[in-house]
Amino acid sequence: MAIVAVVLFVAILLAILLGYPVAVALGGMALVCGYVFLGPAFMQFLPSRLMGVLSNYVLLAVPMFVLMGLTLQRSGLAETLLRTAAARLSNRPGGLAMAVLVVGALLAASTGIVGASVVTLTLIAFPVMREAGYRDDVSSGIIAAAGSLGQIVPPSIVLILLGSVMQISVGGLFQAAMWPSVAIVGLYACYIFCVGWLKPETMPVHGARFSSEALLEPENTKAVWLGVLGTLALIVGVLGSILLGIASPTEASGVGAVAAFGLLFAAGKGSWTVVIEVSRDALRLTAMIFLILLGATTFALVFRGLGGDAALVELIQSSGLSAKHFLLLLLVVVFVAGFFIDFIEIIFIVVPITLPVIEAYELDPVWVAMLLAINLQTSFLTPPFGFSLFYLRGAAPANLRTVDVYRGAMPYVAMQLIVLVGIFVMY
Repeated sequence: MAIVAVVLFVAILLAILLGYPVAVALGGMALVCGYVFLGPAFMQFLPSRLMGVLSNYVLLAVPMFVLMGLTLQRSGLAETLLRTAAARLSNRPGGLAMAVLVVGALLAASTGIVGASVVTLTLIAFPVMREAGYRDDVSSGIIAAAGSLGQIVPPSIVLILLGSVMQISVGGLFQAAMWPSVAIVGLYACYIFCVGWLKPETMPVHGARFSSEALLEPENTKAVWLGVLGTLALIVGVLGSILLGIASPTEASGVGAVAAFGLLFAAGKGSWTVVIEVSRDALRLTAMIFLILLGATTFALVFRGLGGDAALVELIQSSGLSAKHFLLLLLVVVFVAGFFIDFIEIIFIVVPITLPVIEAYELDPVWVAMLLAINLQTSFLTPPFGFSLFYLRGAAPANLRTVDVYRGAMPYVAMQLIVLVGIFVMY
């Protein structure tokens, strides 16, 4: 039976790599395998497992945060934030890159959706950075890195899904993620400062495209105050209420979604047409996430029914690997898997399988979740299949070379690995 479990796991991975829908590959193949090898009596446990997932109160935060992020992306506040930050940092080399980093961090803390952040920053900032004399690899690197911060900066969808799969507090994960988030943003800022100081020709002072005087014009003042104060109020309200224990992540996500619609209409971008479009996009993305989750739940039930989890625990423990060596192996596997498959599939396939081993070694689940979250964020920037690089390449001008996108991302991949190693060693 354990051999059947291994064959099922390999078959599902091959199906995903061949392009079959992830939810169908997970749920369909596991359902057939479970019915054949375990029988219909065992599969009667499946409906209660699926209903347990659908009634999970914590997972209700996923559609709310998705809706909040998509609504803010349509409000145009990201452009206002970038203009404001660029105007304040315009008098030094690297100022525009630092502005992109600041806006990327704010978008991460208010949306948590990487694709929307990368595309928004690319459309707004890349033409301006190229016009200012930034090298294409420098521009694409900071845009992809800043846009990917939503993977680790709360309220991250990754942390919510990890908390659900590993059965740990999402609020606790948000608190634990603050220091790694600060460390990553701090390293990015130090790198930009050093490159701007040592090689100012790669990050020249940009022109008056985003001048302070232009921002102070009457028609722009309202947008600036709304963009800056509205976004900061949303971040403080959502994250502050969670971190202070005033509200659960699910409650805060609902308030954040309503507040995001308020900012959309206050910015003059709201209409019933926009509301319907944003809601439809959020519904589509949420349905995709939950369909994969239901397929993964089916796979996990069958995999454990076949004894795959017990066999894996026995195999790892009999190999003589220490707890940290096992965790290092897990991180390497996740890092390599991130080249080929999305973070959602990794969370719903790899984590449930290895969770019994993590528990057997008595590893701190919050610490493991932080390492996995940073690892998954790194996978968004790793060539050749980093999703942030794909998002950027699709939104950038056609004459941007792919090699420049890859070259620009590598320093930020190295910095994330430094943070990952630091957290791994410090425990």
